[in-house]
Amino acid sequence: MDNNTLQQWVERVSLESFGRPFRHKATFNGRLKATGGRYFTHTHHIEISPHQLAAYGEEETERIIKHELCHYHLHLMKRGYRHRDHDFRTLLAHVGGSRYCQALPERKRIGPAAFKYKLICGGCGMEYMRKRKLDPDRYACGKCRGKLKLIALDKSRTP
Repeated sequence: MDNNTLQQWVERVSLESFGRPFRHKATFNGRLKATGGRYFTHTHHIEISPHQLAAYGEEETERIIKHELCHYHLHLMKRGYRHRDHDFRTLLAHVGGSRYCQALPERKRIGPAAFKYKLICGGCGMEYMRKRKLDPDRYACGKCRGKLKLIALDKSRTP
């Protein structure tokens, strides 16, 4: 599916579900992986994740479009368009939009193998796992304010 088809789809959903036209731009953004879509308050444009369409199909993507259109129409009407606002939640439930998008199946989870460094507190023994190397003299333990010691984890060993 290309951006022109998405534009027509968003315009159709806007008229059918909201009874109002969508007069701005809707595009796909392949960099969106943790969210299904975005609404820009300064330009009124909408971006949709093509990964959600590929993973979960048109029905779920249409719910994401309805979610973004709720932001769009409420913002233009100068009503509560944020997630926490009553107007947003009421309109979203009325049109059948999704409150949250589903996590992508190929999305990486941070596991113990991703960490390269461990900080250990000399006072209480609290451990902090880190991906990046840092200077332990610049930080203190968040639990007891003790001094931290940096240990590099050996990735060559396999359990």
